[in-house]
Amino acid sequence: MVTLKMAQTRRDILKTALAGAVGLVGVPALRAQSTDTGTGNFKLADDLYIVRVPGEAAVVAQTGASGVVLVDGGSAAGSDNVLKAVAALPNGSGKIQTLFNTHWHPEQTGSNEKLGSAGTTIIAQENTRLWLQQNIDPPYGGQKFKKLPKAALPTKTFYDKGQLDSGVRYGYISDAAHTDGDMYVYFPQQNVMAVGDAAYGKGWPVVDWWTGGWIGGIVGGLQRIQTVANRDTKIVSAHGPVLSFGDISAQVEMYGTIYDRLNQMINKGKGPREGVEAKPAKEFEDKMGNADEFILRSFESLWAYLSPDA
Repeated sequence: MVTLKMAQTRRDILKTALAGAVGLVGVPALRAQSTDTGTGNFKLADDLYIVRVPGEAAVVAQTGASGVVLVDGGSAAGSDNVLKAVAALPNGSGKIQTLFNTHWHPEQTGSNEKLGSAGTTIIAQENTRLWLQQNIDPPYGGQKFKKLPKAALPTKTFYDKGQLDSGVRYGYISDAAHTDGDMYVYFPQQNVMAVGDAAYGKGWPVVDWWTGGWIGGIVGGLQRIQTVANRDTKIVSAHGPVLSFGDISAQVEMYGTIYDRLNQMINKGKGPREGVEAKPAKEFEDKMGNADEFILRSFESLWAYLSPDA
C-alpha cells in the first residue's frame, strides 16, 4: 500500500506553478475486468446504465418509476443529446429527480441550468459549488470558464458524505485529487460506484492543480475509492471502460511510484521540465502512451502543493 505525506498548504500556492498546455493522451490503460468496451451505452444492472454520447464524458443513469438519478450531465453543448439518450433508456423518461456533479468541470455540469430550472435537486461537494460561483482562468489549456448562473448552481452541498432516501450513498473522495471537490456516488444494491474523473478508465488523467488537484491527491483519492468499494464493485469513470477493484489497486501502485520519483526530484532541486526529461513513467508508457504532459502537470502540482515560494 502506498502511503502519502499530505502537504499543509494548497490553494494560496497554486498560482506560483508554471503555465503550459494541458493534454490527455487518449490511449488504452489498465483494462477492466468487464465486458464494457468504454464506448456506447452499457447496462450495469436492470435499472442502472452508463450513457455515452460521442464527444461527452460518461453519464451514469438510474431509472425507475420514481424518477431518474443522474451522475453528471455532459457539457452544455451536448446536454440535449445526453438527456435524450437518458430518456430513451427503459423507464428513463420520468422526471430527473437528482443530478450529481462529481466535480466542477464543464463536461460534468453542462445540464445544470436546464435541470435546475426544472426543479431537479443538484448535489455536489461544497468546493465544487464554490468553483462554479466564480470565473476560472487556469494558466494552461487555453480556456477560461465563466461562473454559472444561479439556476445552474448545486442546490444541495455536503462536506463529507450523504445518502438519498433510496439508499444511494455519496461522499467526498479527497481534499485534492483530480480537483479539490471530487465525489463518488455508490449504488449499494447494484454494487456500482461512479467516480467521475477521480479514476480514469483510459489515458493519463488530467491533474487540475489550479482548482486543487495534485499527483499525491490522485493516489489518495484512489485509496479513498478502495475504502468504499469491495472486490466485486464495478467502478465507473467518466472516461473509458468500467474498472475493477484490481484496476484501482494497480493504479494506486503506478501513480504512487510516479509520485515518489517526482518527490525525490523536487527534493534534489529539480524543476518541471527536468522532471519530464527524466522520464519517471517510462515503464508505464507502453500501456498508457506518452506521459510527458501528465508528468509536467503532476510535477507542477507537487511543486505548487509543497513549495509556497516556488
